[in-house]
This record gives sequence, C-alpha cells and structure tokens, in this order.
Amino acid sequence: MIKKVSIWPIAISVLTLTAVQEAGFSAPDPLSPATQTEQVSMKQIISAEFPFEKKFVEVNGSKMAYVDEGEGPVVLFLHGNPTSSYLWRNIIPYVSDNHRAIAIDLIGMGDSDKPDIDYTFSDHTAYLDGFIKALNLTDITLVVHDWGSALGMRYARLNEDNVSGLVFMEAVIPPAFPAPNYEALGPQLGEIFRNLRTPGVGEQLVLDNNFFVETILPKLGVMRTLTPQEMAAYRAPYLTRASRKPTLQWPREIPIGGEPSATTAEVAANGKWLMSTDLPKLFFYAEPGAILPVQAVEFLKTNVKNMETVSIGPGLHFIQEDNPQVIGEEIFAWLDRSQRAK
Repeated sequence: MIKKVSIWPIAISVLTLTAVQEAGFSAPDPLSPATQTEQVSMKQIISAEFPFEKKFVEVNGSKMAYVDEGEGPVVLFLHGNPTSSYLWRNIIPYVSDNHRAIAIDLIGMGDSDKPDIDYTFSDHTAYLDGFIKALNLTDITLVVHDWGSALGMRYARLNEDNVSGLVFMEAVIPPAFPAPNYEALGPQLGEIFRNLRTPGVGEQLVLDNNFFVETILPKLGVMRTLTPQEMAAYRAPYLTRASRKPTLQWPREIPIGGEPSATTAEVAANGKWLMSTDLPKLFFYAEPGAILPVQAVEFLKTNVKNMETVSIGPGLHFIQEDNPQVIGEEIFAWLDRSQRAK
C-alpha cells in the first residue's frame, strides 16, 4: 500500500521560507502597503494576454506548437516545467521588432501534441532537434530557462556552428546540477524531490494534485500573485490526470546521485561546455533566486567566459513572471550590441 503524503508541509517551505531566509531576505508581508504598491506597478508592465497566433509543425509524427513573430536573426525561446511559450509572452515583443522570435511548446506541453512516449530528456531532445530541422533554423540565439536550458545547451554544445549566442536564467547547470545526492539540495528540497521520484507518491503529487501548476509555480516560484487569467493559461494543458505525465517525468529526470545516468551525463557535459565555450552569453539572476541563488552567481561569474550578468531584482524561479521588462530590455540591448560587434 502506498503511503499518502501531504504536499503542503513539504512544499510551503521549499523555496519561499528556506531559500529566502538562507539568502538573507525577509519574506514580504503580502498585505503591506509596499507590497501592494509593488504589485500595482507589476500589473502595469505584466500582461496576462497572449497576443500571438500559434503555428504548428509536424515533428516525429506529432504536431508541435510554437509562436513565430517578426523577421531577422532567429531567437529561439525554450521553456521548462510546467510552463509553455506563454511564459515568454511579455518578453517576445522586445525581441520581435528586429528579430525572428520563436517560442516553442515542448512536446507534451502547451498546445503541442501529447504522444504516448516516456517524456524522458532523450525524448525531448529528439523533438527539439526535429523542430529546429523542420523549420530550418540557422544562426540561432537561444533564450532558455529551467529544463529548456538543459535542452538548449545540449543543442548548442553539439551544434555550436549553428548557435550565435546564449541567454539563460534559473538553469539546470552547475553548481546546482548534477547533484551528488538529495542532501546536497538541502533538507526540504531534497525531500520533495525524493517524494516526486518515489513510485506512487510522485503520481499522487503530480498526476492527482497537479503539484507543479498548483503549488510550485504560483506559490513557490513567483513572488507576485498570478492572476486568474494567468493561472487559467498555465492550467489549460494539464486539465486531466493523463495530460500531466510530462510534468511528472521532468523531476524524475533531474540528475541526482548519478540517476538517471543518461540525463546526468548530458547535464554534466553541458556544464563542462558552458565553462569552456567562448560563445557570447547573457545570464539573468534574481534575488534570492531558486536553483541559481545569489551564491551561485559568483561561481558562474568566475567560471564562465564571455558572459554578461544582469540582476532582475527580487524573484524566485519563474523570473519572467516577476520582471519581464528588465529581461526584455536587456535581451534587446545585448542583441543590439552583439549585432554591432559583428
């Protein structure tokens, strides 16, 4: 018999209390005037609208959805778990005026098809590679987040002659990953990933309770309160138990203690490549951040070459929802500088 676990005692402490306190920040009072003023300001620059037409292309027998806006050099946006191209809605307009901004829905996510596959990292790489080939994308600037970072960096590592730049944030890279064991993630985060990877328990958390959409994203991953319209957009791809399969497999792909071995090898290779390549890079971080907190920023500044670094200010994991204006403006300026330098 599978032991039932409560998601709330584990989850509430994972990123909000632990990460914020360890980084030396005080969690804001959601009813304080300062916080109310900040949220009003946020609402002025953050829109819930998704004013883009979804296009579809067939890859490996399934249709993949994507946004394709503007003309010029290609900028490819890659999201992670449990999001979609919707995550980039407030950033795309900064890029699409003078670039071709393409934001993909990974297979099984967003409006892309949900084929009967395992949704391993290897599965996702096959669909991403096929997508880039199907659209004949060349000279790509990658903008990546979460698992999109691991996918994008793998592509760049193996196809560096087809990649002109890399923008990354809250990425699956050293010093966070690969993790030697659960304990290295900290007691709360280690325990939650142990539960997510435990047969039966993970299914209860994710397939039954939609844990990533209902808890990780709005309660632990974003500092502001997501609006009902925004939550509806994030829920839409995962309304049934079966549709949530990709969001369960992702935490089971996280390289911890050498498992899964194939993904561990890919993420480790990505890390070595990131530290050695001269490819132009732009790195965004937030305070306190989540998987790349402020402490990791100094590690990356020391070990990554040809990298510009930008703080977006307060933020946790889904920093595109906390300050898309800074991200959009800085990507635009960095792309402009890179173009002028050629």
